[in-house]
Amino acid sequence: MKRICSLLIALSAFPAFADVEYTLTITEPEHHLGEVEITFPKSAQAHMDIKLADWRTGRYEILNLANGIRAFDATDAKGQELEWHKVDKSTWRVHLQSPTEVTVNYQVYANELGLRARHIDDSHAFVDASGFFMFSESFRNEPVLVQMKVPEQWRSVSGMEFAGNKHRFSAANFDVLVDSPIESGINQLHTFSVDDRDYELVIWGEGNYDVDLMLSDLKKLVQTGSLIWRDYPYERYVFMVHATSGARGATEHLNSTIIQRHRDAFAKRDDYIGFISTAAHEFIHTWNVKNYRPAGLVPYDYVNPNYTDLLWLSEGSTSYLEDFLLLSAGIITNEEYYKGLTKRLNRHLKTPGREIQSVAHTSFDKWINQGGDHGKNFSTNIYSEGALVSMMLDIKLLDDSDGKVSYRDVHRLLAQRHSLPASFKSEDVLKILKEISGQDYTHWWAQNIDKPFTLDADTLLKKVGLSYDYPSGSQVVAGFDGQATATGEVLELNHVARNGNAWRGGLTSGDKLVAFNRHHVRDSIDKTLALFKPGQQVTVDFIRRDKLMSTEITLGEVQSKPKQINAVLRPTERQQRLYRAWMGVTHPNAPQSQQ
Repeated sequence: MKRICSLLIALSAFPAFADVEYTLTITEPEHHLGEVEITFPKSAQAHMDIKLADWRTGRYEILNLANGIRAFDATDAKGQELEWHKVDKSTWRVHLQSPTEVTVNYQVYANELGLRARHIDDSHAFVDASGFFMFSESFRNEPVLVQMKVPEQWRSVSGMEFAGNKHRFSAANFDVLVDSPIESGINQLHTFSVDDRDYELVIWGEGNYDVDLMLSDLKKLVQTGSLIWRDYPYERYVFMVHATSGARGATEHLNSTIIQRHRDAFAKRDDYIGFISTAAHEFIHTWNVKNYRPAGLVPYDYVNPNYTDLLWLSEGSTSYLEDFLLLSAGIITNEEYYKGLTKRLNRHLKTPGREIQSVAHTSFDKWINQGGDHGKNFSTNIYSEGALVSMMLDIKLLDDSDGKVSYRDVHRLLAQRHSLPASFKSEDVLKILKEISGQDYTHWWAQNIDKPFTLDADTLLKKVGLSYDYPSGSQVVAGFDGQATATGEVLELNHVARNGNAWRGGLTSGDKLVAFNRHHVRDSIDKTLALFKPGQQVTVDFIRRDKLMSTEITLGEVQSKPKQINAVLRPTERQQRLYRAWMGVTHPNAPQSQQ
């Protein structure tokens, strides 16, 4: 009994749920430098391992973020220096002689805007905790306070709650902090409310964007969540936008998103659709990934990869469902949807890797998959191929049930049954599919998820009243299975399709095409091929390793215009019914009385 009492007295000396306190001071913004101070609560450990994440949520790739850390030191509660050494590239081990608070300081170099992990300059700081703030597993679940020491004229915005002043935030734990980026700087801030939920749009950077249009469409977008899910997992949501000169992309977070686009890529309609589609994608992630996600991603490791063969569902399905929200909300038209889907289908058909790697395989290998020529020939993409296999599954469900159930029902049930801290596996998805459809999808899954899928787009789209055909005026022309960029007087190959005529002729990425049958190449492959006939054998002169070489290839036969998706002119009643169940709107060529 005496031993138990002594233990209780010792434990009572340590504050329960003490805050981990972070301070980021912008020291030399023009040189992208800041200083971080972290105070960890009192610890009786012999040593404390303090780590910086090796990757950030939403980007399944090791980023080696510790490469920007310098001048690390550690002190105890009295300000006395503590001994420390590095255990590995991302871990600092601090040795404790007696129970004490631990304060660490270090410099961080933040000039990686495109990674959406850390950036500081004279106009702003974008702070994703994974790139700035170290953590200790011992205190990962403790409350967090973050103080930003920034120029007075800067404004700080985050999905976290303010805590005492305009640059101070609080979070329930490190996992919330790392999923709640901070945008601090000279920016625009616009607020609005929809259905008793609050929203903020913060924009850093000047550009050709139309704020009124963005706000109008975001208000429509955020109302669409209930078309798939029953509940919203947030009361407040922040859209962060970077209008930049180079960085592009986006990342989902707990109740916010960061979207990066070139400052001049908002005004044209196609550019704007790119922006609002990205906003829809990240908004869907509020549920799919941030509210429910595969078992391999629960919990996040931050230092080591989290493996799962279901990233196609987390990312690809999100890409697929974004169009449903945009079309249902009236943000895009049917024709604009067909244009985007046509582009995705045509890109898929020009990706030889679709015959090699399944979406399950590419999900697991996302951490190591590379782009470029080899990637296109031997790999797939969790976004594009994941979206297409999601469409296949959706239309199959609609067809099997005569429009009564859809893929959206799968996601609704995943949210209801497998929300965090729970998770789901492939067998859970298969169980839901059988439950809602009355059919066993195990064989379909084995053929299309676990193996490379074959997409019969003509047959699939016909079920929902769409056609996929070559447009009028298209004709057979000479084909060359490679892509090239004009570089001066030559065309440099950047992709040679596996087993195509250029591949069989021994050409490879990096070769510089000089002439076809002694005719100097034009400024594009298409203009060069216009001089020849389909099926013609030609001699290709090219440069490799600074040496002039030649090879013989036989030109293929291709259509001068790619296939396009259009609505059939006279849809059947079933096609009309499935189209409405599929996209949430009436088929564009339905009888006037039904529109």
